[in-house]
Amino acid sequence: MSSLSTSKFMAAFNSFSLLRYSLSLSSPPTSSTTASFLRNNASLFGNPATARAPLCRLSVSPPTRFSLHSHNLTRTLCHATSSTNDEEAAAKAAAANADVGAPTIFDKIIAKEIPSTIVYEDEKVLAFRDINPQAPIHFLVIPKFRDGLTQLSKAEKRHTEILGHLLYAAKIVAEQEGIQDGFRVVINDGPAACQSVYHLHLHVLGGRQMKWPPG
Repeated sequence: MSSLSTSKFMAAFNSFSLLRYSLSLSSPPTSSTTASFLRNNASLFGNPATARAPLCRLSVSPPTRFSLHSHNLTRTLCHATSSTNDEEAAAKAAAANADVGAPTIFDKIIAKEIPSTIVYEDEKVLAFRDINPQAPIHFLVIPKFRDGLTQLSKAEKRHTEILGHLLYAAKIVAEQEGIQDGFRVVINDGPAACQSVYHLHLHVLGGRQMKWPPG
């Protein structure tokens, strides 16, 4: 089977069909479901009659490496491990301790006790690159003083100014990073949204075409 180009592979991975397929699976697919999937995406994957099956269970997180040969597609996508499940488990564990008021990893980053790649800092907020980026540009913006603002749903009237300042800082860094043509701001709130650190933070992602609806 002929090699897939990088652009075709990325298109395949990011296609709605692949996303829907990966999200709908609760167990490894059978050969018949794999064949059906490949048939529906034949323009990207080629002739399903010669494709290897079955595919492994997929996650929506991009794999760390891509193989550009279609005969390696099964093995390559297997490396897109079930990190979604890991994120959900981490979020549930974090939620169990959300109200104890203990310092978080962000407090250590603010105190410079652990390293981070800081891209912006002022007297109220800190912005630094995500260590597990989901886009070419992915940074976090956090308030330096938590003041009970563990998540957006806990915000009170006194937090109005800092909430606005967080968004303004996101805009400043987006310009700094050259992504004025489009970027996404995400706030995960609670375990159902996979919040894993209970210190309010904005994810700012850019540098690639975003999709809708989000995951």
